Amino acid sequence: MEGTMKLFPTVYAVGNEYQIFAPVEKDCVMWISCGDRCFYDDNNGILRSHVKVHRMVVPMAVLDEAGGYTVHYRNIIERKAYFSQMEDEQTLYIPFRPIPKEGPIHIYHVADVHNRNQPAIAAGRYFGKDLDLLLFNGDIPDSSSSFEHFSTIFMLGSELTGGQVPAVFARGNHDLRGLVAENMTDYVPSCNGNTFYTFRTGRIWGIVLDCGEDKNDWNEEYGGTICCHDFRLRETEFLKDVIARADKEYDAPGIEYKLVVCHLPFPWRDGAPFNIEEEIYTEWCQLLKEYVKPDLMINGHVHRQYVVYPGQDRDHRGTPCPYVVGTMPYRSEGEDPKDLYAGNAITLDGRVAHVVFNNQDQEILGREDVRL
Repeated sequence: MEGTMKLFPTVYAVGNEYQIFAPVEKDCVMWISCGDRCFYDDNNGILRSHVKVHRMVVPMAVLDEAGGYTVHYRNIIERKAYFSQMEDEQTLYIPFRPIPKEGPIHIYHVADVHNRNQPAIAAGRYFGKDLDLLLFNGDIPDSSSSFEHFSTIFMLGSELTGGQVPAVFARGNHDLRGLVAENMTDYVPSCNGNTFYTFRTGRIWGIVLDCGEDKNDWNEEYGGTICCHDFRLRETEFLKDVIARADKEYDAPGIEYKLVVCHLPFPWRDGAPFNIEEEIYTEWCQLLKEYVKPDLMINGHVHRQYVVYPGQDRDHRGTPCPYVVGTMPYRSEGEDPKDLYAGNAITLDGRVAHVVFNNQDQEILGREDVRL
C-alpha cells in the first residue's frame, strides 16, 4: 500500500460492534461502505479530516453478513469555511472473515512487544492465513511518549490481519506513560471512553479488563500523573453491571467460549512495590469465578510464558479459571545482541485450548493443552 493509506485498517471487536481504525499520512475525510450502508468518521455530522487515525464504527452483524467492506477517502486540498477543496475519491475493498461458526478457532496473542516490530510480526505469522482473531494485550509500544510510538500497533494490525479478521485490544501499564497517554483512545478502541469493556464475536464472549499501572498511584515514577485506584473502583462497578446483565452478556445464546483478556495477571501477587490492590483484585477474581465462570484468562506483563491452574503457586487470589501468561521479549546472546520476541498461539477446539509458545523464527518454546 502507498500514498495516504500505507497500512491496512484494524477491525476491533467492542461490544456488538466493530471499531475500524485506519492510520493515514495526509489530511483526508474517510468513510466505509458495507452492504448498502455507509459509516462515517464524523463528529456530530462533521467529517473529520485533521486526524492521524480515522475511526469508523460498524455493527458486527452488518459486516459479518457482508463479508467485506470498502474504505473511501478524499484527500484535503484546502478545508475552508465555504467551498472546501478535495481530491477525487479513492477506494479500497477489503474482504472480511468473521469468527468461524464451527470448528477450531485460531487466536494469536501479542503483548509486551515494546516496539520490537519485526520480531513480533514474524512470531505472529504462526497461523498464517488461518488466523481468526488477533489479541493485542498491552505494552505494544514501550510508552505513549509520542504518536509515533503507536506505529507498532498499526503495523502489527496491518501485517497480521490485513484488516480481514477481527482483533481485540487491551491496554498495558506502559501505555499509561507519556504525553500522549491521556489521548490514547483516539488511536485504539474503547467503549464510552473506557478501556475496559466486553466483546462478542461469533461464538466468543470476552471481557477486557485494565489494571492500569502496576504500582501505587503515589509512586514517584509517575510524578503525580496517575489516579488508577479510582479507575479500578469504577471498573469493579462495571464488572458488577456486566453480571447484572448476564443474559445479554456471557449467558447470551450461542456463546461457546468465555475469555478474560487483561495485561496484568491479577490473580498473581507480585513483590513490592507491585503488590497493590489486594482487595480489588481479589474481588475481581471472586466475581468472575462465582458469576461469569470464564474458560480461560489471557495475560502478558511478566515477560515469561506459562500456564497457571487454580490452586497452583501463582494463584494467590483465587483465579476463576486457568490463565495463560503468553508473551516474552528478550535479547540474543553474543557480541551483537538483537531484540527478539516470543508470542502465544491459542487454538480453541471443543473443550480444549491448545496453547503454543513460539518465537520469531517459529521455534516452539512450549506447548500445553488446557482443559476448559
